[in-house]
Amino acid sequence: MLDKLQQLLTQTSLQLNDKQVEKCIEYVQLLTKWNSTYNLTSVREPTEMLIKHVLDSLVIAPYLQGDHFIDVGTGPGLPGVLLAIYYPAKHFTLLDSLGKRVRFLNQVKLQLGLVNITPVQSRVEHHIPVQLYDGVISRAFASANDMVHWCRHLPAEKGCFYAMKGAIVQEEIAALPDFVKVAAVIPLQVPELDASRHLIIITGNKP
Repeated sequence: MLDKLQQLLTQTSLQLNDKQVEKCIEYVQLLTKWNSTYNLTSVREPTEMLIKHVLDSLVIAPYLQGDHFIDVGTGPGLPGVLLAIYYPAKHFTLLDSLGKRVRFLNQVKLQLGLVNITPVQSRVEHHIPVQLYDGVISRAFASANDMVHWCRHLPAEKGCFYAMKGAIVQEEIAALPDFVKVAAVIPLQVPELDASRHLIIITGNKP
């Protein structure tokens, strides 16, 4: 897996040191181990996880602005765990409503020594942050419109929404409320992934 991940990374502009690469591998190993009991992801093969989870999460790293983020509906920590590995100086709150996922994330935090993640079990509408976030991230979440409405109490004044999407649906963008605007739609390249990926960056959060 180590050779495969390093080979995938050479096809990107991402810069990870040896320790970070090892942590990515450890995460995949933990996810594989827990997946057999907790059914955390439909992806079963570790090599496939490197592409569909690790690289698919890391590709948004260059676009994040700020230091304090929340990954809404994080599931088993995607993309939050990988982004926390990439940015050890930034903090990521990993929010999910299912206890089994949060238990897994606490184990990840302990075993990988990720002091910059905070797993939280809660529905997004019930989560009241101590400090508002520079960025609200979602992957495989609801529509961009639902994300903005359900999460609009989370970003700081200049915070952004980062919606990770497959193919861009113009109707989805057109349905966004007037109090936000699309700052950028960025096509993402994930090595060896035969599917389109985009990042929608949305600014403004106060109606």
